[in-house]
Amino acid sequence: MNLALPEFELPVYLHFGHPVTDEELTRFCAKNELLRVERDATGDLIVMSPTGSDTSSKNAYLNYQLTKWSEETSSGISFDSNGGFTLPDSSVRAADVAWISWQRWNALTERERQGFARICPQFVIELRSSSDRLADLQQKMRLWLANGCELAWLVDPSRKVVEIYRPGQEAEILEGGSVVDGDSPVEGFVLELGKIWA
Repeated sequence: MNLALPEFELPVYLHFGHPVTDEELTRFCAKNELLRVERDATGDLIVMSPTGSDTSSKNAYLNYQLTKWSEETSSGISFDSNGGFTLPDSSVRAADVAWISWQRWNALTERERQGFARICPQFVIELRSSSDRLADLQQKMRLWLANGCELAWLVDPSRKVVEIYRPGQEAEILEGGSVVDGDSPVEGFVLELGKIWA
């Protein structure tokens, strides 16, 4: 049996004729649990496939390192790639790894923390997979900054490069290093890259 599938390129952008509401987005995500879904500032949905096994393992390792540091320092709370946030531009975005200080997180009510919390992470990490277009991820890094993120790292195993984004500055490029050191807001965090490059 020859299964002919339509050709399309991910991510797929879905336009419904009106901006997708928070409630509609929540229902769509619940019915399509295997997909990674975000909403852009115009209300259209951005649908991505799940990551491959290797990328998933690397994502878990990145998240483990930040979560461990956060717990050791009692500095904040970290989120994995399933955690979506409603940003000031009304988009709902998720980073592979995100971090918010306890002070900012605790300023939200319990109800505000439910669903897609209306807060921009102060620090994010995006991990480029083999199917990710570099230009798309670089644009997403600028989107994070435009919505209030203070520090964003784009980790690209294929090039063994970390691109560091800060508000009002050109991206800093670190090539082939074994670690990357955090600064404000995650001063003291050190990300080990050996297993990511392997």
